[in-house]
Amino acid sequence: MSVIRKIREESGMTQVQLARAAGTSQPAIAAYESGAKMPSLRTLRRLASSVGLDLVIYVVPALSREDRRSLSLHRRIAEKVRDDPAATLERARGNLRRMAELHPGAERLFLVWETILEQSPELVANAITDPSPEYRELRQVTPFAGVLNARERADAYRRFQEEEARR
Repeated sequence: MSVIRKIREESGMTQVQLARAAGTSQPAIAAYESGAKMPSLRTLRRLASSVGLDLVIYVVPALSREDRRSLSLHRRIAEKVRDDPAATLERARGNLRRMAELHPGAERLFLVWETILEQSPELVANAITDPSPEYRELRQVTPFAGVLNARERADAYRRFQEEEARR
């Protein structure tokens, strides 16, 4: 997810509202969110500050190929969460209950997933596509097995291959 979109969603604003708060235009915000335009660090700070947020930058280990593959798959799952939240999240909750029964040693991770799955669909989608080290670890025990059908899974892996080819 783009940092600009994250700033906007954290503030609960539309593109127009964020643009007004930051003294820029809605097309500029849209271009940043779509990746058509890259904001400078100064612009990121200004946008965050305009809505009362701080911009914090972390340096973390690079995503491994497996991490990138998992993230790509979870981006497709996030689409399902947004498109059909009730069924998708119910399936994930059922999977999580079964996983917790089978693997009591992973209770800490399952409790985190339980908390995530109680959030709004948009927050769940954001969490499962977060590239941070904490969420990389969580995706290793994802409760979203079976959410994608074979065609959707194949499409996600095709997208991943295309992303990797552009690297």
